[in-house]
Amino acid sequence: MKAAVVGAGIAGLVAARQLGLAGWDVVLLEKSAAPRPDGYMMDFFGPGVEAAERIGLYPRLAAVAYHVEAAEYVDKAGRPTSSLDYDRFSRLAGGKVLSLLRPDMECAALAALEDVASGRVRVHYGAPVSQVWSDDDGVRVAVDGSPDVTFAADVLLGADGIHSGVRARVFGPEEEYLRPLGMRAAAFIVTEPILNARFRNRFVLTDSIDRMAGLYGLRSDEVAAFMVYRDATGAPRHLRSGSPRERLRREFAGLGHAVDRLLELCPEHPYDDVVAQIVMPGWQRGRTVLVGDACGAVSLLAGQGGSLAIAGAALLGDVLGPVASPERISPALAEFERRWRPVVEEAQAAGRRTASPFLPANRTQRLLRRWTIRATHLPGIDRLVARQIVGRIAK
Repeated sequence: MKAAVVGAGIAGLVAARQLGLAGWDVVLLEKSAAPRPDGYMMDFFGPGVEAAERIGLYPRLAAVAYHVEAAEYVDKAGRPTSSLDYDRFSRLAGGKVLSLLRPDMECAALAALEDVASGRVRVHYGAPVSQVWSDDDGVRVAVDGSPDVTFAADVLLGADGIHSGVRARVFGPEEEYLRPLGMRAAAFIVTEPILNARFRNRFVLTDSIDRMAGLYGLRSDEVAAFMVYRDATGAPRHLRSGSPRERLRREFAGLGHAVDRLLELCPEHPYDDVVAQIVMPGWQRGRTVLVGDACGAVSLLAGQGGSLAIAGAALLGDVLGPVASPERISPALAEFERRWRPVVEEAQAAGRRTASPFLPANRTQRLLRRWTIRATHLPGIDRLVARQIVGRIAK
């Protein structure tokens, strides 16, 4: 059996690995020329932990995880206003909370392809898909080139993210499924030894209204920056005026010395995109199925993107891997959606509920967030918060 996977992000890499281990021949197509270096820090817990342990990926993730002592909110002068003890939260969550950079997660998943027999999974970077055909005999995927190169397979997995080209070609235009949450997010990494030493092992977040900047010192002299701000238009990147760097400098001026320094060093084209969810009536059409953010982006507000990407891709491998004949593909894809959709929908609902406290719109909401975070230091309240965050999504 043959599979074509479009998108070498977390979900695509894990799905390709699991199918390869099941004996499938897999071609993995990624439009970027190499693994992407940008992305923000994520908390990895919930269903992804169980899935990563089961498929043997967890040790690779743990090896590149960061030890975060606290998430600390600060005012413009850098004075703490509230903090969340990460070690305490991790213990209450069963000790299985990892802090990971998205690029590091992708690299760990890419390295895990070594577990597959040689030749089973072929990865092609710099391979943007130009056309997709699907019929009763299988699927074909054309990649831009001179001339175009075409790959034939029994099934197509669209794992190419929130702006999925496979989804647009097979299911319809992005506007039908994209649900903006009124915010944009940006992320970039810069070299800054002084800030690195000052903030190492801590998330530092600005306690601000309608915008929030965060930073974290990495293992080298680098600092990872993460910025979120309100954006009512929801306009795509290509329709917005000015460079992302100019926009970030305008939006985040005046949040303190550390943020001003990050804005000075910001690259011209950092990661910058709408905060949104993907909501679809169905993830399967013929022998094409979507996985990861392509069909069920939960947004960074849910804090489960990486976890759900791994767990969803692992489940898809479980149900599709044993298939030995083309006529069994569609029922297997339907079974995957039946089992996985409730998990994604619950995480999306959690993300929508989190929007207001994540980015307060006024002083009252900001004060409520401070009180909530401070309350997590009280015995009993800390267990309740951890149970709500981890338990509901894991269930």
